[in-house]
Amino acid sequence: MFVDTVIEDKSLHKPAFLLGLSIAVLVFFFAFNFTNTIFGEFLSPVIGNPQESGFFGRLVVSFVLSIIFVLNLLLISFARLKIQIFIVWIELFFLFLAFAYSFDLELAYIFIGEPSKIWLMISKGLFTTIYISAVSIAIATAIAIVGAIAKLSNNGFAYAIASFYTSLFRGLPLLLQIYLIYMGLPQLGFMIDAIPSGIAALSLCYGAYMTEIFRAGIQSIPKGQWEASRALGFKFGLILRKIILPQSIPIIVPPTGNQFIAMLKDSSLVSVLGIWELMFMAKKIGSKDFNNLEMLLTAAMIYWALTIILEMIQARIERKYQQKA
Repeated sequence: MFVDTVIEDKSLHKPAFLLGLSIAVLVFFFAFNFTNTIFGEFLSPVIGNPQESGFFGRLVVSFVLSIIFVLNLLLISFARLKIQIFIVWIELFFLFLAFAYSFDLELAYIFIGEPSKIWLMISKGLFTTIYISAVSIAIATAIAIVGAIAKLSNNGFAYAIASFYTSLFRGLPLLLQIYLIYMGLPQLGFMIDAIPSGIAALSLCYGAYMTEIFRAGIQSIPKGQWEASRALGFKFGLILRKIILPQSIPIIVPPTGNQFIAMLKDSSLVSVLGIWELMFMAKKIGSKDFNNLEMLLTAAMIYWALTIILEMIQARIERKYQQKA
């Protein structure tokens, strides 16, 4: 995290800023009207029946919420940075839970049964999701390296193929690519199952995006290093493998990690092929008893937990290469 070394008064400690923020937040809460929520019920001794309180009730609820919001920010601002981050995370998490709880869900449904539904989603759906994503990112990385080299090549044939590939697969929706591969290849006589089709679509789509990431990373290395290496008699492959790529990895890793996280979520699109991944399992289990929202919320929490783990791994890898730089 970038830390500003210039010491000055925090904006939240300036009366003018606090006043402006309070007015802006008041307008926001008034515009969205929280009178008919739990906040309106809590303030019913003041505003009466929330359904009949009208403008007065709406204004009172908005005013109280804006005061709570601004005071919360002000109190948090006195804590240390890491404590601020922790408190805000906790508050936002409980707000998310409150939002989910407002759906009137049958949460016990997630854990009943033998085996429990959440265990089925983790043991079957999550494994398939991770498997498809891991294989796809490996293939996409290989494609990206080849594509990046081709786009940096003086060979017009190689450049034309690479540029056409990146333009096509970045220009088509991923869902459309999945359908084209799964239903189009059999028309040419190539029978392909659902999982290989999903992996192929994800690999080709994200390989196109990652080609540009690798190209930019390689081009960030000064041209003089290429020229000096060639002057010493080094072969192209050796220069790329031993000199250029090791230096470009710190630049390539952050966006590549982001692509993997995005791919993990986009892998849910292969559920349209009937693959028993996380999203397919959530819809299949939930549809039996019309508890779709419970299972979709469970899938959302599993995806979120998995992306948090991947973000932590990505941050660790980035720190490792920054120390080497």
